[in-house]
Amino acid sequence: MSDTIISVEGLGKKYVLSHQGGGERGYRRLSETLEEWVKRPFAVLRRGKGAAGYGLQATGSDGSLSPNSHLLSSSSEEEFWALKDVSFEVKRGEVVGIIGRNGAGKSTLLKILSRITEPSEGRVTLRGRVASLLEVGTGFHPELTGRENIFLNGAILGMTKAEIKKKFDEIVAFAEVERFLDTPVKRYSSGMYVRLAFAVAAHLEPEILVVDEVLAVGDAEFQKKCLGKMKDVATGGRTVLFVSHNMGMVQSLCSKAMLLEKGSVVGDGETNKILKKYTSASTSYDEIARINKRNKEIFLKKAKIKYESDTASLVLNLAVESSKKAKIGIECRLMDTLQAPLAFLSRGRLDYEEKLGLEIGENQFQLVARVPRLVRGKYFLWVSLSDPLVCYLDICEELLEVDIENPPVQGSRMDYDPSGGAGHIDIPFSLSAQT
Repeated sequence: MSDTIISVEGLGKKYVLSHQGGGERGYRRLSETLEEWVKRPFAVLRRGKGAAGYGLQATGSDGSLSPNSHLLSSSSEEEFWALKDVSFEVKRGEVVGIIGRNGAGKSTLLKILSRITEPSEGRVTLRGRVASLLEVGTGFHPELTGRENIFLNGAILGMTKAEIKKKFDEIVAFAEVERFLDTPVKRYSSGMYVRLAFAVAAHLEPEILVVDEVLAVGDAEFQKKCLGKMKDVATGGRTVLFVSHNMGMVQSLCSKAMLLEKGSVVGDGETNKILKKYTSASTSYDEIARINKRNKEIFLKKAKIKYESDTASLVLNLAVESSKKAKIGIECRLMDTLQAPLAFLSRGRLDYEEKLGLEIGENQFQLVARVPRLVRGKYFLWVSLSDPLVCYLDICEELLEVDIENPPVQGSRMDYDPSGGAGHIDIPFSLSAQT
């Protein structure tokens, strides 16, 4: 019998993207749409093309599309390949980390392997049952209790009732939801959701376990339990596919890694070699400038970072463009050379903290964070703007890079504990200047 449990050949996934018209903005107000409906037939009449109704195309005598048909259509379409010509094999019992920038195609690949979506081309061969944990509450019915969802998930995975009962107590103990077992899961917090979902997926003995970045929802202690359980699953002869932006987790857990870039596999092999290729290829700057391509009302236009050794501080200069007056929060993720998060740096993230006040146009800020425990080395910063406790307004995927050469703490490692996975230490910024 072949030792290959997953075989992927020439896999591709195509989406058709629709783009709305209406000038430079990617959206229109209801009043603008209604106004266009009223004007559209008269605009066609003025051009001598007849009274074409809304939603119809004006054609010439030969049946071809008339030059004025753009008046009747305000959208266009383009093809987008989330995956293109992806091929690889995974052996039974391997733990494979799948890494890459946002939009590289990692989640699309896992959805195809989990049979959530179909590929546009290519072939996937799976030799065993697949359990997936792609987002919080995957496969759960919100109206059912935790107990009922355990049996429902087990049945979906092809387990018998006797097999589920045998593992039931183990699942409940691992998830730590005993008190809420007979409560509908729609009342669970995101942490409780992910604990129970992971416990079910890991304990019902699938041959293939597929895990996306969802573990970042759990707390530090639970993430340690999950990593330990995945190692147990792997040593038990089962296969794990693990997607994460936490390079430290990938390095400690995975024997192999695969690097995706723009929907294609650009690296596949031993974990440390692939991680080195990923980090060396990642674009990083001490200063970035961006153009508002997504037509956001608020976006990060420029950012620059430097380290001041005399005060052991990171100084972040920002230019935020806004089309309205608003108050926002700023969040940064501090990462090491493997891009494993060490800590959060934030300002205005919580209700009681002072927010950044925006005026219409370009807003300049200087934020200072003391980081006396960082040792000599290279660090990266990931920046986002938010409407605090509501939503993200802009996420800058480019990385700011800073070299710390003369820190007050000497040594070869960071004193910040990265075991929280997402960097559980929160360092506040102080607002030293605003113009």
